[in-house]
Amino acid sequence: MTSPPPNADLGRRVETVLNAAVAEQRIVGAVAVIARRGEIVYRGAVGLADREASRPMTVATPFRLASLTKPFVAAAVLALVERGTLALDQPVTRWLPDFQPRLTNQRPAISIEQLMTHTSGLGYGFLEPADGPYHLARVSDGLDQPGLSLAENLRRVASVPLRAMPGAAFNYSLSMDVLGAVLERAADAPLPDVIARFVTGPLKLTGLDFAPRRPDELAAAYCDGHPPQLIRSGKPVPLYGGPLAVTFSIERVFDPASYPSGGAGMVGTAEPFLRFLEALRTRTLPTVSAARIDAMLSDRIAPLTSEMLGEGVGYGYGASVLRDPVAAGSSLGRGAIRWGGAYGHAWFIDPTSGTSSVVLTNTAFEGMNGALRDQVERAVML
Repeated sequence: MTSPPPNADLGRRVETVLNAAVAEQRIVGAVAVIARRGEIVYRGAVGLADREASRPMTVATPFRLASLTKPFVAAAVLALVERGTLALDQPVTRWLPDFQPRLTNQRPAISIEQLMTHTSGLGYGFLEPADGPYHLARVSDGLDQPGLSLAENLRRVASVPLRAMPGAAFNYSLSMDVLGAVLERAADAPLPDVIARFVTGPLKLTGLDFAPRRPDELAAAYCDGHPPQLIRSGKPVPLYGGPLAVTFSIERVFDPASYPSGGAGMVGTAEPFLRFLEALRTRTLPTVSAARIDAMLSDRIAPLTSEMLGEGVGYGYGASVLRDPVAAGSSLGRGAIRWGGAYGHAWFIDPTSGTSSVVLTNTAFEGMNGALRDQVERAVML
């Protein structure tokens, strides 16, 4: 009897991990698509897209993508750099003259590249206590406050003191939302049109956009629990039971007045996202040169370190970069790129093995960086 091909083994391992997560009530449902050296080796869905409606998960189920939006914005910025419209060393005030947050008694310049690498000195509200300055200024993290305009949110962000001198520290932040506004000014078009023109359109990716979806089409949104609980709009969801929390509005995506968040606003399905990852892995995004994609997928913040990123991990443009797999305790290879999304998603590109992987779940935060993420990575890389 001949042994099954290695790719068949990979698919079985991944499906076993996903089914176990559903059976153990760590997630409600998931979709995974994995490619190796350009060939899709696993495509599958498990569990339910909507538990209350008994709607099964399918590979065509769309999700709120949250921070899976970030690499699209980074790619669009590089496309405009390619054309000479933007420059990475430009100050953000070149495009947003009124965006000048303070640091004590000065207003330091923030560059486009510092926004790309989250070394801008900005922050996120969900990474501070409930009485922190972003909360007091009613800054939106791009996941809540339906109907809020981008101009108003940028005004609120600029009213809060910087957390650090630009370039001095990595602070995960609303930088990509600011870049969304820069892109709109530089390209003279709404952000969804910019992403379509320079990223999803040239790659012929359908089903990845900022467009409102019907409630009965999107995957329902759950948070960690046993069993997972429906996310309630406006009710903070604690990060792993700690003092920090993320506030979601599940209605935000249906409100056309909500600003298109460059850090968290897209919706879409797994397979076109996987195709985007493959375009990055193979350096075949038509609007961005291979050299600029090399820069995007390399560590741009060294020698800076970050407790949030963890030991042995740096950051590029839109995703983390694995500096040292041993120090990071990762099954991925050196130079692997990885990030996630707050609604319960995780993706990676492993250049050594030629692997791209995306897992979209409807359960925060287990699907983003709970045990499931590492279990899938081990199953793929075994």
